[in-house]
Amino acid sequence: MNSIIVFGSINIDLVSKTPRLPLPGETLTGHSFVTAPGGKGANQAVAIAKLGVPSYMVGRVGGDNFGRELLASLQAAGVQTENVLVDEGISSGVAAIAVDDNGENQIIITPGANGRVDATDVERLQSLLKIPPSLPSQRGETNSSPSQGGLGGSRPPFQGEFGGSILLLQLEIPLSVVIAAAQVAKAAGIKVILDPAPAQNLPEELYPLIDIITPNETEAGRLVGFPVDGREAASEAAQVLLQKGVGNAIVKLGAKGVICATQAETFFTPAFSVTAVDTVAAGDAFNGGLAAALVEGLSLRQAIVWGAATGALAATKPGAQSAMCDRATLDEFLKTRNKG
Repeated sequence: MNSIIVFGSINIDLVSKTPRLPLPGETLTGHSFVTAPGGKGANQAVAIAKLGVPSYMVGRVGGDNFGRELLASLQAAGVQTENVLVDEGISSGVAAIAVDDNGENQIIITPGANGRVDATDVERLQSLLKIPPSLPSQRGETNSSPSQGGLGGSRPPFQGEFGGSILLLQLEIPLSVVIAAAQVAKAAGIKVILDPAPAQNLPEELYPLIDIITPNETEAGRLVGFPVDGREAASEAAQVLLQKGVGNAIVKLGAKGVICATQAETFFTPAFSVTAVDTVAAGDAFNGGLAAALVEGLSLRQAIVWGAATGALAATKPGAQSAMCDRATLDEFLKTRNKG
């Protein structure tokens, strides 16, 4: 069965609920405080596993109590953790999160072990993919020419089937490692999805390695250099990302829906209307649902509906990994919304 490999961050979330988000220099009194497993990579791996798709995590935790808790949580969710390294020389990654009464959030990340992910972790990814460590250089390329991306038409569109396994990446580990992992995956014929969060500029060499990129409005604006604040701007941003070499560009607009641009078309998918409680992991749930649908052979349009639904369901519950839905819940939600 096809599987999804998530190469990315594993954090402990320190979450304070507040009436509203603080202004610069302001101290607020919160309603409550909890600690919970998180990290964009781990959240996405859990979302995938809960949907019944084989999920493998590659990353690092620290040699501390948080690290042990994070590993146990991943394993309990059904994520394969044999390729998660316990780095005894540093603490686990931490995310300090404030969530207001409307479900909006602010997040500060201290990378910890995530910041030490390096070439040895890429070697574990290669082992998981069962390819020799020297494969990218043996082929004499990094797949970085525009003809490999969205300009030349050589990359097949996602119409009926995604085919094969998927590597899912984010930007909470060093960027150089993200590039190396994408190169390894492309050389092995594995499709690459990049969630470009936290928002930052990307080197031009990375874009042609990406089959699907999934920024939100803020991240898309950072990548294309102009504000992305609605459907029209999102469509323009998606086209710019195609021109940079990505295969397909998905711009998430939150409650306003999703814009997707492929080599053949640009289309809009409306959001599901729900009462948001906590949006912390909605984007991670979207990526997990998207990837899970694609490895099951659904079309890109259908996969975006899965992503939108899993993201909406996650926003109705507090927390990150605890908010991820299972397959039965997703199926029932889509059935009741006539999207099944």
